[in-house]
Amino acid sequence: MIAPAREAASSVCARLDNVSKLFGSFAALRQVSVEFEPGCCYVLLGENGAGKSTLLRILAGLLRPSFGKVTVFGEDEPHEARERIGYMSHAPMLYDELTAEENLCYFASLYPGRACLAPAEALRQVGLDPELDRTLGQYSQGMRQRTSLARVLLSAPELLLLDEPFSNMDVESARQMVELLAHFRHGSRTIVLTTHQRELAAPIADYVLTLHAGRVASLEPGRPTQ
Repeated sequence: MIAPAREAASSVCARLDNVSKLFGSFAALRQVSVEFEPGCCYVLLGENGAGKSTLLRILAGLLRPSFGKVTVFGEDEPHEARERIGYMSHAPMLYDELTAEENLCYFASLYPGRACLAPAEALRQVGLDPELDRTLGQYSQGMRQRTSLARVLLSAPELLLLDEPFSNMDVESARQMVELLAHFRHGSRTIVLTTHQRELAAPIADYVLTLHAGRVASLEPGRPTQ
């Protein structure tokens, strides 16, 4: 199932061609074919075990497909394009005993030789005060999720892969996260996110991709707020 092109000249950010992923005898993905256009937000829906997180991890180069082909930014191996990819896992991947800026300084040190945002600037982009003298263990869930997003933004990725970015958030925090993602969607940056809460992501969804039992059940145009 292929996303319709907006313009004849539109290039493809990432593509899955007939991709399946097996874990033993269990098929997490079954012959998935889909294209992701630059500058669009794709919302992945589906019940637990539908294959949403597996699809994200394959796009990020963290898993290899059992069958089929994955192309990201023209590379047949997604890890070859890793400098252009930002992946935010469902797990926070942050250190509770450090402040937000200390966390980001540590993660920035893992990108030697790469041009990255300053940790303070990444935090400001997600609406956090880099001078806040409070450890992550004292942050609300909404602040923790924004710090996780700031970590992903450090390397200025062109493809944002977000696994359940609204997880355990209250309504106001989730709304703020949607506003942030709407801002980051502009330009050529592509966002692919998973959620169980379709109504939260509806304002920024260019396309809604629904998975069922590892297969593409539907791919529908969304109605993003301009």
